[in-house]
Amino acid sequence: MTVTRPLTLLAAALLVLAGCASSPEPPESSAAESSILATYDLAGLDGRAIVNRLDRMPVADRRTTLRASVRPGQLLLSEVGSDHQTAVDLPDDLFYLAVAPYLENTHDCYFHSLTTCRGELAGKDVHVTITERGTGNVLVDTTTTTFDNGFVGFWLPSGIDATITVAYADYLASSDISTGPDDPTCLTTLRLVRTT
Repeated sequence: MTVTRPLTLLAAALLVLAGCASSPEPPESSAAESSILATYDLAGLDGRAIVNRLDRMPVADRRTTLRASVRPGQLLLSEVGSDHQTAVDLPDDLFYLAVAPYLENTHDCYFHSLTTCRGELAGKDVHVTITERGTGNVLVDTTTTTFDNGFVGFWLPSGIDATITVAYADYLASSDISTGPDDPTCLTTLRLVRTT
């Protein structure tokens, strides 16, 4: 037991250093929630608006003391150096998937960190298609620009299986995804391969 705990702590520390943190602690009270939201100018915003604001924020404008981890159904907020953590609900019928296609460099990620995750391709135009498997329903078919953190995010229906395809210049990547309660909110395994 004494060996397992240090290894668990080391693994958690490595996740933070890799850029995508996870934290299993329960949320704090509404007073702590109000405090952290006010401190980071997020008061009055719902969970979806907070996710959209933080993921699209220029990297240079991000406060290094804030941690924000997107989970299915919840956004967990905490401050570096504090034991306080709060959860903000996300819509039950929606799932936020953050995608960072890459050519050479990536990082391991499961729950997307809105404040620390960095992808390789910042500010690049990509074409993204997301198609529901089984029905063939096209959920996303758009050309968009990756955020300053190298990610692009999509609000998808919860509880589906789909295929995502990303095209960038002469490169292409594709992967199966799912949006269930235990699925990752961070996709960093889309390695772009030259098609010509």
